[in-house]
Amino acid sequence: MIPSLHPDSAAAARIRPAGRRRIAAIWLGAVFAWAASAASGQTAGFELAPADTARGYVARLLINETPFPGEHFWTSEADTCAAQAAIVWVLRRRLREIPPGYTQRQIAAVTTDNVIDLLTAGGEHGQVEGFFRDARGRPAMSPRVTERIDHLVAVAKVGVPGRFVRLLRNAQRLADDFVGHSPGDPFASLREIEAVPVTGGAYGWMTDREVFRPGGNFVRIPDAWHGGLGGNRFFTLRRLHP
Repeated sequence: MIPSLHPDSAAAARIRPAGRRRIAAIWLGAVFAWAASAASGQTAGFELAPADTARGYVARLLINETPFPGEHFWTSEADTCAAQAAIVWVLRRRLREIPPGYTQRQIAAVTTDNVIDLLTAGGEHGQVEGFFRDARGRPAMSPRVTERIDHLVAVAKVGVPGRFVRLLRNAQRLADDFVGHSPGDPFASLREIEAVPVTGGAYGWMTDREVFRPGGNFVRIPDAWHGGLGGNRFFTLRRLHP
């Protein structure tokens, strides 16, 4: 686990700790059968944007950070889609909506208006585990991230397009619309949690387990506000100014 750090310290809170999900063994036969075509990110009637573009990089983040059928934490298509949308809002807020009393660097470990810089801050084990820039400065992903995404795309190619294709398409659609057409933030109206004044909106996420706590000024969004989505727990910030 890579714990988040206090947002008031010199290093900002990491978005999420290490720990990835693996596709269920039941799908492996299909995965290997379609491995060659999976590497391109293509499936019937669908293609992920290139991984070295902002659209493609964000789409792969959303895919990698949420559960698919047969994986740990999978509950439903709606839950995974909601988790992907909530992650988009974390990125949006970290880039453009810093609350009074905080700096972007305190929250996100970087000062930038570029989403790739946001995701790769701190290197391979930095803000987002497995997302970093390579020696030439290009956006890159660790082998376990690319392998899992290739597996999911390969499974989506088998048979009639179904849930896997819809979930992949949803991730790419959210990434495509990231600049100005994000869905409504489900946490925007939050103002208080257990008598703690909060800013509203989510500013981080971690695997939804009690042992994972970001600490500092991050405040856990409870189940009453649907703060647990897709195996992730979302966090808002303590309000520093009225």
